[in-house]
Amino acid sequence: MYYVNREQIARRLAAVPEVAEGLRRASQAWDGSLMLGLVQERCLHLAIEIVTDVGSYLIDGFIMRDASSYDDIIQINHEEKVFDHATYEVLSRLVSLRKPLVQDYYSWERSQLHPLSSDLPGVLEHFSHQVNTYVEKELGPFQTTQAEGQSKE
Repeated sequence: MYYVNREQIARRLAAVPEVAEGLRRASQAWDGSLMLGLVQERCLHLAIEIVTDVGSYLIDGFIMRDASSYDDIIQINHEEKVFDHATYEVLSRLVSLRKPLVQDYYSWERSQLHPLSSDLPGVLEHFSHQVNTYVEKELGPFQTTQAEGQSKE
């Protein structure tokens, strides 16, 4: 029996709409300003954290092979058919940005619209749907516990 932490996966996927909206708005209103540059930067960073956190929960819960890197997390999930190849390609490009965003932030070009910023919102939403579909296919529908205050019979 697998123990997949569906609640933690759901919490992370719940952040996708806000990150996608941030990227959409930044892309549509792009003017090279510091403010939009920082919005883009933070949204890209959050997108990386979402996909790698969710991927790690799936790897641990479904006892997939161990990941040795952020890129490996994405590759393993793709190999296990959590998401399609088109999603894999975009997410691989996304996770390659982690080091520049987190460690080399001082040299990140904030005045430029990153090519992923326009495409990523739809890909993140599709990723979220594919993850939910995969988990449901493997484990069945998500069963919530009884609401507090209700008696168990």
